[in-house]
Amino acid sequence: ETMPEGTTVIDCRGHLLGRVASVAAKQVLMGNRIVLVRCEEMNISGSFIRNKLLFMSQLRKKMNSNPSKGPYHFRAPSRLVWRTIRGMMQHKLPKCQAALERLKVFDGVPPPYDKTKRMIIPEALRIT
Repeated sequence: ETMPEGTTVIDCRGHLLGRVASVAAKQVLMGNRIVLVRCEEMNISGSFIRNKLLFMSQLRKKMNSNPSKGPYHFRAPSRLVWRTIRGMMQHKLPKCQAALERLKVFDGVPPPYDKTKRMIIPEALRIT
């Protein structure tokens, strides 16, 4: 698999989730291709307990008569990032559906991207 021209690969290690998501959402809406790698190394601001409670409240939401019909709650860090970015756009509009197809998210660094230059987003870094 080869990488399309004009693709930006972003290394998410040590970045804050919401800040990376807002930058990525804006870029894909503008027509750029974005690949986020090492999503499992991303940080979420706030206390662990608060974030856990927010996630548990999300897990409770399901269709009463048939839970397999959704909503689906992905556990993988990359899918949590994807879901956060999707929440920042009107994902039912064709324009935004096309934008989400320009976005790729991965845990770790899979083969086509391990040999490419990875960028960081300075304003999204966790400075502590």
